[in-house]
Amino acid sequence: MKRFVYLAGLLACLSGLAQAQDIKLPERLPELSVTDESALGTADSGVKPGAKVADFSVLDHKGSPVSLEALAKDKAPLLVIFYRGGWCPYCNVQIRQLAEAWPEFEKRGVTPVLVSVDKPDASAMAKATYEIPFPVLSDPDLKAHEAFDVIIEIDDATAEKYKTYGIVLEDWSGRDHHKIAAPGIFLLDKAGTVEWAHVSKDYKTRPSVEQLLNMLDNRGQ
Repeated sequence: MKRFVYLAGLLACLSGLAQAQDIKLPERLPELSVTDESALGTADSGVKPGAKVADFSVLDHKGSPVSLEALAKDKAPLLVIFYRGGWCPYCNVQIRQLAEAWPEFEKRGVTPVLVSVDKPDASAMAKATYEIPFPVLSDPDLKAHEAFDVIIEIDDATAEKYKTYGIVLEDWSGRDHHKIAAPGIFLLDKAGTVEWAHVSKDYKTRPSVEQLLNMLDNRGQ
């Protein structure tokens, strides 16, 4: 019996490794443009400040279920950050910057939470690569994306073009849809109510860590 359990665990581990080998984070990272101050805190899509986000349950990077309600209860205020996927070099720059700035967020009592359509082993790869000390959530079934209203559908022509760059969206999400997140950032309180929101029109442009920290320091004023 013990041998069976050991072999089952070993097979599961090898299966996860094989899946992770199908995908890899980008090696070369570009410059990420900073959102203009006049556009900071604007969003054509996504839930708006004052709205309460409906509860949902997704998976963490280990494949364990996590609900928004539980996260908010234990770690709020939450800075929920949607990114396009681990394949996106601009998202990787943002993720690295956020991970490096963790002490500043922690000092302010705010917990960043990263969300993408990536399957758990892809989320785990990002978490390990950038030593991310806060939650990284996997949402290939788009529950969180729908709750925050940040879904973008990649058309078939663009998906095929991505393949010429070595990016197969289905390999990252484990699903056959071509849906990803509009890069969005939402500040939530313990009740799950949005206090501040920003959705980037241009995926190459995001609010900087400094801008986010200034927003946190000045909220309520």
